[in-house]
Amino acid sequence: MATTPEGRIKNRLKYMLKNNNVWFYMPQAGVFGKAGIPDFVLIVEGRFVGVECKAGRSKRPTALQRIAMEEIENAGGKCFVVYDMDTQDELERWIKNARNTKDARVSTKT
Repeated sequence: MATTPEGRIKNRLKYMLKNNNVWFYMPQAGVFGKAGIPDFVLIVEGRFVGVECKAGRSKRPTALQRIAMEEIENAGGKCFVVYDMDTQDELERWIKNARNTKDARVSTKT
């Protein structure tokens, strides 16, 4: 079975998330889901993160996806659009930085 270009992006992203021990969920699209929700929902150091995947930089999130991402960020979450390895690397750097920042705040006092 052939994988779509967007499917390949999603597969690479799943691999990266698993390698970084990131909890994630892929909401079901369709009649029982809410329109515009990102393809991936992550929890990174207690922060809600939405990730929308697109098959190339020429593809843009839909109006409903942009609204959902704006609502997520206004509520304190973070959103990314992943098009390729560069944008996936940007997400991975953000994840690692979020973890390093958290570790820096942890008290070592006993």
